[in-house]
Amino acid sequence: MFDQPASRRLRPAWFLFFSLFLLPFSFCLAQDVRADLPANNLLRVENRRGSVSVEVWDEQHVSINALFEGETPKSSPVIIRRTEQLLNVLIASGATSAASSIRVNLLLRIPARARVEIFTNNGEVEVRGLPATLSVQTGSGNISASLPLKSDADISAEAVKVDSEFALKTASTKSGKVSRARLGKGNVPVRLRSLSGQIALASLSATNQTSNAETATANVTAPETRQPPEARRPPTLIGGATNNSPAGTPATPETGEPIEVDEGDVVRVDTEVVTLNVSVIERGTNRGLIGLTQSDFKIYEDGVEQRLNHFESSSAPFNLVLLIDLSGSTRDKVKLIRAAAQRFVDAARPEDSIAVITFASAPILVSRLTNDRTALRHRISAIETQAGDTKLYDSLGFAMTEALKDAGASRRTAIVVMSDGLDGTLPSVHGDGSAVGYAEILGQIREFDGVLYTLWVNTEYESLSDKDTQPEDFDAGHDRMEEMAEAGGGLFYEVDKLEDLAGSYERVVADIGTVYSLSYHPTNNVRDGKWRAILIKVAQPNAVARSRRGYYAK
Repeated sequence: MFDQPASRRLRPAWFLFFSLFLLPFSFCLAQDVRADLPANNLLRVENRRGSVSVEVWDEQHVSINALFEGETPKSSPVIIRRTEQLLNVLIASGATSAASSIRVNLLLRIPARARVEIFTNNGEVEVRGLPATLSVQTGSGNISASLPLKSDADISAEAVKVDSEFALKTASTKSGKVSRARLGKGNVPVRLRSLSGQIALASLSATNQTSNAETATANVTAPETRQPPEARRPPTLIGGATNNSPAGTPATPETGEPIEVDEGDVVRVDTEVVTLNVSVIERGTNRGLIGLTQSDFKIYEDGVEQRLNHFESSSAPFNLVLLIDLSGSTRDKVKLIRAAAQRFVDAARPEDSIAVITFASAPILVSRLTNDRTALRHRISAIETQAGDTKLYDSLGFAMTEALKDAGASRRTAIVVMSDGLDGTLPSVHGDGSAVGYAEILGQIREFDGVLYTLWVNTEYESLSDKDTQPEDFDAGHDRMEEMAEAGGGLFYEVDKLEDLAGSYERVVADIGTVYSLSYHPTNNVRDGKWRAILIKVAQPNAVARSRRGYYAK
């Protein structure tokens, strides 16, 4: 609550080979899994351990297959999660270094109505056909897209090199050069981005719409080093609603029919794993330390050292949720708030997804998680002040649940909240305030599988009557914002005036760039609901680790 106004046809050789890259080195083909799209047709594919090949077909369901390079994993790393808002297909990180070294390549067939988002690290991405929307982002992988001759597409391609059969126009942006092409009426957005790879765009003729995967499968001869066919077996996808196996045991299909994945089903591997987001700073300077390795960390749970199963460096991408307090008299300051939010978007790394929520008496989802910076800026520019009392705690609860429903499980999450902390539940603050009490939201933050940063904005003014907000409640707002950041394993920032907000956002983004993610299976696997205290030690001089201090073993 703010109480004061406070074209030449060109096809490179690597592109011609691309359609076969998945198969010559793969040892095991997964059984076909069938999944239905949600009502909004949103499909997100995240594969940090291999490549993704997608083909648009005439069926109305999604077909999913996986191929492994190396030995067949003991349990499938393929996770399929379907909610009312999202069908998410992702590859889980390996629990051990050996498992992590197994390359996993995904092959999907999708309906034309699908709205598709694809993310890889160094894996190539191939798309054949034109879905309803298409967004592809990769770190160093190549991207190839074959589109029908008669398409209505608005194409944006950003890479070290872009080759295209379509006429392109190139423009310079802050992040580099972007090539654009418009096919037909340009109704379908196609966004392709490779940080250090290449992009190839080609036409998909009516006589060349057979599946690359089918063609490759029919013509590939297995190398002598492969396992014999009888020794191979499809990877087991864990979960499903058609059997009564205990949670975490393989649900092996008895027939060759596709496996149905219904709404609410979760196909995943490890269910009892503790994941910590850890920011490491240098004592005395508060400078974030990057470049640390797994061997630099030791974790203790209730005094017992734990064995790390998984490590992600500070360069791994984040889901970022920006939560903005617009209550009270912010009419004169809304331009500053919008400009600061734009600075946050500009400062974030290109591979990070961002959601924006504003709140006063209720949270408003300005933008769902997206990598589309143009759409984000457009939505932020439309932010206006909101009427009503301040419901900070309710809005934080919303950010930790509803706003992250579409989040991929393979990504880290950070919530950044800007407020003066004056929820209407405080004695002298106007309004009814949140339905969720402070103690309850603090408990939710401690259990939140992410990191929380709070930016406290100073709105204190001299109290002239009993009807004004009293100094003790301004102090309580400050202290609670600090306590919430501590419970969420993040940092607390004091912002003396809104003019300083943009700089504070940039410092938060810089700190998020120093966060590591560590996972372990607790040696005490009893789910008794009790609190487990966590201690993290870093084997570096003057290094201080910040993270959540424990969890409830539920």
